[in-house]
Amino acid sequence: MATDESSSNGKERAVRGKERPPRRARRRMTGTERREQLLDIGRTLFAERGFEGTSVEEIAAKAGVSKPVVYEHFGGKEGLYAVVVDREMTRLLDMVQSALTAGHPRELCEQAAFALLDYIEKYTDGFHILVRDSPVAQSTGTFASLIGDIATQVEDILGLEFKARGFDPKLAPMYAQALVGMVALTGQWWLNVRRPRKSEVAAHLVNLAWNGLQGLEHHPRLVGHRRV
Repeated sequence: MATDESSSNGKERAVRGKERPPRRARRRMTGTERREQLLDIGRTLFAERGFEGTSVEEIAAKAGVSKPVVYEHFGGKEGLYAVVVDREMTRLLDMVQSALTAGHPRELCEQAAFALLDYIEKYTDGFHILVRDSPVAQSTGTFASLIGDIATQVEDILGLEFKARGFDPKLAPMYAQALVGMVALTGQWWLNVRRPRKSEVAAHLVNLAWNGLQGLEHHPRLVGHRRV
């Protein structure tokens, strides 16, 4: 009987051994993978809480690493934030630039409006980060500088149209800022309300912009009494 029990226990242990294979050690991330992980975590936290509301401790904790790892990759929270902002600005500018493919100016306006609204819809966290005030004194990485960069993509197109229609092409940069700013601020509003649908928003933006440009005066005059 003892022999039978011993044999039975041995079989049970063998079965349990097959049911519970030994744990494999977790694969250690490469430096590139760790950097991307920290950027993803930082992007999410900055979007939710802003720069001031996010700490290196929290970023490290969510990544399962120590604080020195964050400093090793980015030199601190400011460095991580700068890379996140730079990536989002590049992404948005690339989307706008690649969208401007049509030949007709009105369709170009539509494409530019859709590019920004597409970015807001698909990369909401990134847009939240871009429209927040910059945490450090700098001329780049702010919403205003972003508007300026996108407007630069548009002003050459406007300049050609102005020249063809007898308007002063030197005013094209100002009109480009006005048009892009209108779309960007409307997009910021639409991000919160999400209505009407994206195509309607784009259509109404282009309606205002295009019909405004169609009726543009060569020498606009003020109708009120103020002159300065």
